[in-house]
Amino acid sequence: MSLRLKSPMPDLDGATDWINFDQPDVKELIGNPTLIYFWSVSCDVCHENIPRLEEWRQKYVPQGLQMVSIHAPRQREDLFEDEVLKVKEEYKITEPLAVDNRHVLLKAFQNQFFPAFFLYDAEGKLMRRTSGNTGITLLTPIVERYLKQKNGSPSVKA
Repeated sequence: MSLRLKSPMPDLDGATDWINFDQPDVKELIGNPTLIYFWSVSCDVCHENIPRLEEWRQKYVPQGLQMVSIHAPRQREDLFEDEVLKVKEEYKITEPLAVDNRHVLLKAFQNQFFPAFFLYDAEGKLMRRTSGNTGITLLTPIVERYLKQKNGSPSVKA
């Protein structure tokens, strides 16, 4: 069963390693909207979407969006952290990056898709979850409306 809308953000405990930053505490993420996204080294659709996330970093992070990246292996070759580091450098992943080789976070988020995107509101409640090639595209108008509303522009429901 997948996480339901309004579900609280699961803890981020259990990753094999954290890159860029120490493991973020979910309590510290409360107060700003947060995008948590899952990807894998061997996922071609993930590689197609990661550049769109760089656009999000440039446009939405200055407006208050937080991002957390989670790499989970889909096959044995994905277990090598040096491959994760290559992708991190290539796509300029600067947010906290979890290496979830044991699928602890994958299970906590009840996720089985790559790429997968979980958008949480400032209270840490799940607003939307999407996946696949169009997942980030579907979230774009939602995050834009939410940030406008949160930052004092005329409110529009997401």
